Amino acid sequence: MTAKTLDAVSVGIMWDRLVAVSDEIVSTLVRTSFSTIVSESYDLTVALLDAQGQLMAQGTYSVPVFMGTAPATLQHMLDVYPADSLQPGDVVITNDPWLGTGHTFDINVMRPIFFAGTIVAYVISITHLPDIGGLGFGAAAREIYHEGLRLPVCKLFDAGLQNDFIIELMRTNVRAPDQVIGDLMANVTATKAGETMLTDFLNEFDLPDFADLSGEIRGRSEAATRLRIADMADGIYQNEIQIEGVDGPLTLACSIEITGDTMSVDFTGTDPCVRRGINVPFCYTRAMVLYSMKCLTVPELPNNGGSVVPITVTAPTGCLLDAQPPSATGARHMIGHFVSPLVFGALAAAVPDSIQADCGMMDLMTFQGKHRDGHDVSTIYFASGGFGALAGMDGAETTPGPSNMAVVPVEVWETLTSTSIEHKALLPNSGGAGEFRGGLGQEVVIRNDSGHLMTVFCMANRTEFPPLGLMGGAPGQAREHRVNDVTVDPKGHYELAPGDRITLIEAGGGGFGDPKDRAQTAINADLAEGFITPDGLD
Repeated sequence: MTAKTLDAVSVGIMWDRLVAVSDEIVSTLVRTSFSTIVSESYDLTVALLDAQGQLMAQGTYSVPVFMGTAPATLQHMLDVYPADSLQPGDVVITNDPWLGTGHTFDINVMRPIFFAGTIVAYVISITHLPDIGGLGFGAAAREIYHEGLRLPVCKLFDAGLQNDFIIELMRTNVRAPDQVIGDLMANVTATKAGETMLTDFLNEFDLPDFADLSGEIRGRSEAATRLRIADMADGIYQNEIQIEGVDGPLTLACSIEITGDTMSVDFTGTDPCVRRGINVPFCYTRAMVLYSMKCLTVPELPNNGGSVVPITVTAPTGCLLDAQPPSATGARHMIGHFVSPLVFGALAAAVPDSIQADCGMMDLMTFQGKHRDGHDVSTIYFASGGFGALAGMDGAETTPGPSNMAVVPVEVWETLTSTSIEHKALLPNSGGAGEFRGGLGQEVVIRNDSGHLMTVFCMANRTEFPPLGLMGGAPGQAREHRVNDVTVDPKGHYELAPGDRITLIEAGGGGFGDPKDRAQTAINADLAEGFITPDGLD
């Protein structure tokens, strides 16, 4: 099949098939993984890129920000191992924050795909590892050297031969080594499955490579994105917000310029980096912008490299959103997740009916210690605040945004960690009031029943600055962490003795529109469901 025969119907069929291939690779990754971080919480991404390194397709269930970093990671890998030096069976990895996803805890695994002796594509699989050494996954680090083993771009497999030194190096430096190496090899397995499916794809459709198909997919997406941007009024749109810092509030600022069918986003005015693990490398910042713009332009199209072409992103070197080594970046999501509401707030004047009120966001906590049977525990508990409301739509309860990790089922979590979920319930009145109500937050109480000390690393935001409402909507309830009923530093780490409890009060989403305009039928339904109480109507 040639470029001339790639009509719209053929492109649509093959585009859908590439997405299906990506989804099957995700399924392979999940089924072969060892940790709940992958198998239950889906802190992962699979990306298919063509021979030129352009993103063709992604797994439908993938972390949004990883899709923005994967193409750049591939280019960094090819700088070290040029395409003409790669062989079948090669697998290249890195977890360097500035080359990968912004912190050391994500492993990027790439396999070149050969067909008829030539590279035709690359598969990248990314997962958050249970551990990578150092202090552990949290915000406590002062510099990158505290945050564990940092792997440069290197070959885990060379022409199919495993590099045993890298495996042993990782095992020696991490807690729960069986889970860490198990998840690493699940990524390798997933890319191998991708190799089989992509070569079968070319044979089935009688294609020599992916060049023409990739160009069609990306070209159509770029054109659709440009049309949506062109519908926005030209102008410069600015926003500035304050968020929780270390010794006081921090400022994030952005300026967005729309000119015709292009858009530029600049973060001048953002505060400098701090000596805690909340700084954000630019790769993560840019990816969050691209995700946010995808939401506002062509969310209905499967993601690929075409939709990012009209958008440029810049930030001052050394600011919170362009952290430089040796800044600590472990909990970079605590700052980076604010990129979306910052951008949305700036564009509220341009596309008010498309902008979401602030989300309660995801809450991540690392649990490290020993199971009651003696084996090592190192894993993440995910909890979510409420989703922000939109024009015409209430926010969903306890639904994450702007990321999308899932919560580990209670029974699975308790079995694997020997902690107990003592209480879990929605929080009435926690969603911001509005014509459309913000999603509810929740309360979760976790008790240490392991019989051992358990260290918990907190990485909470929205504790001082609650999720903002939009267009007259009220803010949601703020987040809070408590240890044995005492409020604690949301960026700290704590030792839970046997029987100790940590309580998560998750933030509600912001409301949209004037609360006076909310339909009485909606208010009655909220009262009946217990989402609000009569006192909450005041």
